[in-house]
Amino acid sequence: MRRSYKFPLRPTARQVAWLAACLDDHRVLYNAALEHRRTAYRKAGVSVRYGDQSADLKYIRADDADGQGRWSFSSQQATLRRLDKAFAAFFARVKAGRTPGFPRFKGKGWFDTVEWPKDGDGCRWDSQPEHPSATFVRLQGIGHVRVHRHRPVHGTVKTISAKREGTRWYVILSCDDVPAETLPATGAVVGIDMGVASLVTTSDGEHLDNPRHLAASADRLAAAQQDLARTQRGSKRRRKAVARVAALHAKVRRRRLDGAHKAALHLVRDYDVIAHEDLRITNMTRSASGTVEAPGRNVAAKSGLNRSILDAGWGVFLRILADKAESAGRELIAVNPANTSRTCARCGHCAKENRLSQAGFRCQRCAHVAHADVNAAINILRAGLALREAAQAA
Repeated sequence: MRRSYKFPLRPTARQVAWLAACLDDHRVLYNAALEHRRTAYRKAGVSVRYGDQSADLKYIRADDADGQGRWSFSSQQATLRRLDKAFAAFFARVKAGRTPGFPRFKGKGWFDTVEWPKDGDGCRWDSQPEHPSATFVRLQGIGHVRVHRHRPVHGTVKTISAKREGTRWYVILSCDDVPAETLPATGAVVGIDMGVASLVTTSDGEHLDNPRHLAASADRLAAAQQDLARTQRGSKRRRKAVARVAALHAKVRRRRLDGAHKAALHLVRDYDVIAHEDLRITNMTRSASGTVEAPGRNVAAKSGLNRSILDAGWGVFLRILADKAESAGRELIAVNPANTSRTCARCGHCAKENRLSQAGFRCQRCAHVAHADVNAAINILRAGLALREAAQAA
């Protein structure tokens, strides 16, 4: 299977400057290639392809030996492929009748990753094996950068990326042929209901807490954003204020990711089959503000609910759960969530009135009383097992 590993870099001050220059030159190349495509189509009706722009790279590098010529040819090709993928996605959205979203030029804060598509071509993982106590990655034009490798790397390293997050730098390895770490069978099955009060509620009645990391940092974020609003654009003080806000958001993101890993690992260790809701989170968190002609209702309440859903990180959790289940040899089943919270797990009666409150459930037909999320999790488990049986019978 294919897996990615992300490790912090420990560059020197000079290497930080070179990494930043590498990012900036690749950003300039991306923007120039985008302008080339726009101008060619606008003035001559010609569609420029990746192959055309890749062929021009050797001339660009020769004319700018101290700039573009410093970096790996393969990494620059990867940047051009990135633009080509953006156009392919744009045309796919147009064909599907969705909002097109034409590819945009990248400002300084919107281009933070450079990829080397092959280990050994302009880059080298574990470039100094004679230092067993430390790991280095060699990047063309930057040198041997120290890596804080906090876990072993399995499989074959295929691509290497350098990424900037605020003031921190990371290396990301994409590896093929990573062996699965299959866990012993437990014979247990479970259904899980995603929520805001609890991140996960299982059909066994267990509640995994929702830490609400964004809400916990709200006061500090508000103060930092107020400081940012009072600064003058282009000033040194504004750059520092932007860095403070970005650092706070990054900390929230890291804590949310850590919590999702721990919750997913807990479920994967204890259960062989996990049924969950097939949630459309983008639709669930869409704004209810409406338009001037048709304004929305309960906008403030919907806005607060959207914020709580995004703070819980359902999408992050489900993605990590899928990865861990695949690696551990567990089975994950996505279930249509329609009416799972309104249906009685005992008699099957479905009614809006069954749901008394956020946590309260009382069936209007059989008077069954339960925690609403546990009741929903049981329904999700039953639906998941029915789908599993149907798939096995087919």
